[in-house]
Parts: sequence; C-alpha cells; structure tokens
Amino acid sequence: MKQYYVYILASQRNGTLYIGMTDDLARRGSEHKAGSSGSFTDKYRVQTLVHYEIYDKPAEAIQREKNLKAWQRAWKLRLLEEHNPGWMDLSDTLLD
Repeated sequence: MKQYYVYILASQRNGTLYIGMTDDLARRGSEHKAGSSGSFTDKYRVQTLVHYEIYDKPAEAIQREKNLKAWQRAWKLRLLEEHNPGWMDLSDTLLD
C-alpha cells in the first residue's frame, strides 16, 4: 500500500522551517540535502528532517500540509518540541 508523508525541515533549532508533502520521503530528503535546485530550501539551507507524519490517502496528506502551513509559527515550534525535543535529524530513521 502506498503511503504519503507530510514533513517539516529546519535549517537549525528554531530556524527557518519548510513544510512539504511527498510519496517517497527518503528520496525527497536526499533531494533537499543535495541542494542543487536553487529552491527555497537550498537558499536557506533547510535540510534537517525534524518531523514527519504518514498518511494512506494523498488527499489527507495534502490537507494536513495545507493546515500546517497555515499554522502560526509558535504552534509549529510547539509541535516540533513535543515530538522531537532535540531537533534530531530523522533522515537516519528512514529506510531507503
């Protein structure tokens, strides 16, 4: 069964955040870390995977991504502090 991911990247603790959605988190994370597309994440060096959520339906993931993007920054930081208080890079926990 295909899975969909909503993820948050950070430049550093309490730094710049990026929220995205993908169906292949390991691949997408590698693309962000490669940093060669000239995108927002490249410009601000937003490469650390600090949070992700898994969904079975793409519509659910898309809606969650939109909701998170609309949140106040303080709410996003609280979510990260609750689920990943050390702001550890979760990329290492993913299977390729």
